[in-house]
Amino acid sequence: MRCYACGAPIEVEKVYRSTLCPSCGKEARVCLNCRFYDPNAHWECRETIPERVAEKDRANFCDYFTPTEEDHAGDRNAEERRRARKALEDLFG
Repeated sequence: MRCYACGAPIEVEKVYRSTLCPSCGKEARVCLNCRFYDPNAHWECRETIPERVAEKDRANFCDYFTPTEEDHAGDRNAEERRRARKALEDLFG
């Protein structure tokens, strides 16, 4: 798995809620590091989750979390889309 923030490899057997990126210190068990994360899916997740996880870059207890093999580092367009989506959700609820 690679860190969504810096692209550094995170080589651990299991990703716990307390697991941090060894390079930048960001939390590792976050939606942005999950294989089911999809900014175009309902609640940005391809799994049928019971409730929305608002902060995709914060550690959570999601039972569906599975580390992704994709490299999200430097995906500025995705970050801009997340901010725009959050602004719309804040505006319209």
